Amino acid sequence: MRKISNVASEAAELVAQDVVYWDPEFRDVKGRVVEPVSIDGAPVADTHCHLDMLPHPELALARAAFHKISFVVTVVDPTENPFFTYNNLSTWLELAAGLLDQWDSVADLPRCRVIIGCHPHNAASYDRAAEEEMIKCLKDARTAAIGEIGLDYHYDASPRYVQRQVFRRQLAIAHEYQLPVALHLRESHEDGLTILDTEGWPEAGVLLHCYTLGPTELLPFLDRGASVAFGGTLTFKKADSLREAARQTATERIMTETDAPFMAPTPLRGTLCGPEHTRFTAACLAEVCGVMSGGNTSDFLTEIYHNALRFFDR
Repeated sequence: MRKISNVASEAAELVAQDVVYWDPEFRDVKGRVVEPVSIDGAPVADTHCHLDMLPHPELALARAAFHKISFVVTVVDPTENPFFTYNNLSTWLELAAGLLDQWDSVADLPRCRVIIGCHPHNAASYDRAAEEEMIKCLKDARTAAIGEIGLDYHYDASPRYVQRQVFRRQLAIAHEYQLPVALHLRESHEDGLTILDTEGWPEAGVLLHCYTLGPTELLPFLDRGASVAFGGTLTFKKADSLREAARQTATERIMTETDAPFMAPTPLRGTLCGPEHTRFTAACLAEVCGVMSGGNTSDFLTEIYHNALRFFDR
């Protein structure tokens, strides 16, 4: 479990409260079945989830396959036994295939990639040993990027000056290994921008993970060539500014994610989030950005799906 002090309990509480149903249905906090929104048969990518935080990763992957989530990126941290995910991912996929057989589903399992990076909450634990483990993982063919890395000034779980040092160091590694980076910036976008400008933006790409602010804060990152991933927050009732940011972003810069097990989308708020929930965010994005700009849902979602493949599946 990620060492996040204040927020680690959030994932633990969700796991403890979750009643496991071994089927592909969506259910709200009261256990009522929720019909999946239409995505017109388009493939969807979850570009950021934490399979190792889910009580049953195999169930999450089976549900993802059932609901057309065709590409999944899972996150590990070098300060938190990163080899756990690498060593178990194949087994999770095998077990997921068995569940699909039980459901008489012919859906294909999602292609899975891994990203590794020291979360800013854990910056104080980043040392030579953690870096050596991260370098080992970077050499695994399943590793697609360095992340999530950056700054978090909301919780300040690690001292800010340490967060900045570790962020700089990991950007240097991204440059050395010619890998893209996935950013975690919370109440720290200005400092994050300054560090990226100073250390250099990785040529392989920069993705602003879990974006929750408005178009003004996003613009400097887009101007420098970054992409942005939207999660369940996009569907929240009071997220008008966030939806406006999505509306103003060029389609080729947009991706979808969950950050599972956190931030399940409406109408599933309060439940344990899984990669399959990306479907609701994707449908919301299509309504906000695709259909409203004159396109159709399938074409729009297919385009942003391929954005994820170009970024993570080189």
